[in-house]
Amino acid sequence: MNDFAAVILMIGVTNIFPFSDKILHTSTQTIECLALNMYHEARDQGTAGKIAVTAVVINRVNDDRFPNTVCEVIKQGPTRKSWKNDGTFYPIRDRCQFSWYCDGKSDIPKDVKAYQKTLDLSSLIVHDDIKFVDITDGALFYHADYVTPSWAKQKQKTTEIGDHIFYRWDKE
Repeated sequence: MNDFAAVILMIGVTNIFPFSDKILHTSTQTIECLALNMYHEARDQGTAGKIAVTAVVINRVNDDRFPNTVCEVIKQGPTRKSWKNDGTFYPIRDRCQFSWYCDGKSDIPKDVKAYQKTLDLSSLIVHDDIKFVDITDGALFYHADYVTPSWAKQKQKTTEIGDHIFYRWDKE
């Protein structure tokens, strides 16, 4: 069974993931932001890896400690004013929540077929055409298994999926 078939099998699963109204506000931009994040963060993983990365984004949107939209969550990070003084702000390199967004490299997908798959999956999720289950148990953070960020000690590990380790950040 391929990854896309596994996602289709999820149709009909009881929706135990609490979508907020702000998630269900669908737009092309939301679908594209989510697809780009899946592509850059988990394109080499199976469907579970892509869904887990997406769960973190949606969990953040639903948490009042983070921005309120999918695109704002994905693009979150410190910015600097343009040297042109035209009112434009740019993300500070290597300081974003999702590293691909401000790593200085092009964000345009090179593997068109892989990106189309993430667009299709993103559309299904955003339009609530599949019942989305949070397989990360409420994770708000993750990192690759080959790094050990200092923040991980202050979070509660929930699971490992693909080459990512996921964490919750319980409210105090």
